[in-house]
Amino acid sequence: MFSKIAQNILAAFDKIIITILGYLPSLLSGLVILLLTRYLADWIETLVQRIADRTVKSPSLQILFRKTASVAVWVLGFILALVVVFPSFTVGYFFSTLGIGSVVVGFAFQDILKNFFAGILILSQEPFSIGDEIAVEGYQGLVEHIDIRTTTIRTYQGEKILIPNATLFTNSVLVRTGFDYRRTDIELGLDYNTELEEIQQLLLRVVKSVEGVVDNPPPEVDVVGFGDSAVRLVVRYWTPPQQKTVRRVQTRAIIAIKKALGGASTIVSPSARAIHLDQQEC
Repeated sequence: MFSKIAQNILAAFDKIIITILGYLPSLLSGLVILLLTRYLADWIETLVQRIADRTVKSPSLQILFRKTASVAVWVLGFILALVVVFPSFTVGYFFSTLGIGSVVVGFAFQDILKNFFAGILILSQEPFSIGDEIAVEGYQGLVEHIDIRTTTIRTYQGEKILIPNATLFTNSVLVRTGFDYRRTDIELGLDYNTELEEIQQLLLRVVKSVEGVVDNPPPEVDVVGFGDSAVRLVVRYWTPPQQKTVRRVQTRAIIAIKKALGGASTIVSPSARAIHLDQQEC
């Protein structure tokens, strides 16, 4: 009895081995096709990038064309490998199976597909580009790379953050470098005995002389209200939008204002506002 069971097991095992050996040439051929597909996809991606460098100005669209070409090569290579490994496989069967399984795939890879399509929309619509400074969901920094699934930013602290494209597409994104200029407000509190008109003109001259402050739009000094012990003023000026420039010019402006006011009783409270201006609006 046991010998018969052992014989059946060995027979089944032999049958499996024979089946595998029968498929082995096809499997090896399929692997070779996938390997060649990898090299072909890399070559096509490089070729498309060279063409896009000469014909397309937008870095985002260059990435989109490059990735689309690479994905197309991989899809064709994958279908060809399936046809070689399974001769009975047809393209029509592939698409019919894809239609049946699309619901299952949609649920299983919902987040991946969501990020994929969001990446395509971001690359095609270009709400921001590589080199822009953005803020979203508590993260802010320089956009270094936009891929199909994620966008890479380098924070102002030098950290690398990978943000899913779906997050960028479905949430409000602050593009700090979206326009040519960015406004900074510096709030002041002056003693009630201060000659406001003289101080206003003095502050205008001081701010205009600060390195990095642009002439157009011009700086402004506004009296905005009365505090418990001081008259409230706001100094407003414009700079290039990069955070590094905004921060440095703000430091220069505060130091210059403090020196100009001398012994006057002042309270200085700076705040950089996210207010931007396109050069064409000047």
